[in-house]
Amino acid sequence: MIEPCHIDYRKIFKETRTIAVVGLSPKATRPSYQVAQYLVENGYEIFPVNPGQESILGLTCYPNLQSVPAQIDLVDIFRNPRDVPEVVDSAIEVGAKIVWMQLGIIHEAAAEKARAAGLVVVMDRCLKIDHQHLLSGELR
Repeated sequence: MIEPCHIDYRKIFKETRTIAVVGLSPKATRPSYQVAQYLVENGYEIFPVNPGQESILGLTCYPNLQSVPAQIDLVDIFRNPRDVPEVVDSAIEVGAKIVWMQLGIIHEAAAEKARAAGLVVVMDRCLKIDHQHLLSGELR
């Protein structure tokens, strides 16, 4: 099972204010950068999580989720699937509400652990594309 069909994307986008982007690249050509830039432009508060960078998009980078100085609503994951369990453990630890694994990222065991901890889990979908589809009426 990739994901339950009962996910309310409209509610996710309406209620989410803070997004930690794990694996955000400083390169403008990378999907993580483009998604984060889009989210900033659409009013979301973004926290880049990349231990190798000091800032991206003019925003302070954090080495891990535990270092982010705010409550995180959504953790957007741009990492190799093998790295997802560690990110999910951190998301649970910091009290995030949603774990979103970007296109091509699937990790069933980590997803089950997140769901068991009460988090909403989205896998193999793009936050930017889904937001655009929601705005255009194509996503319900």
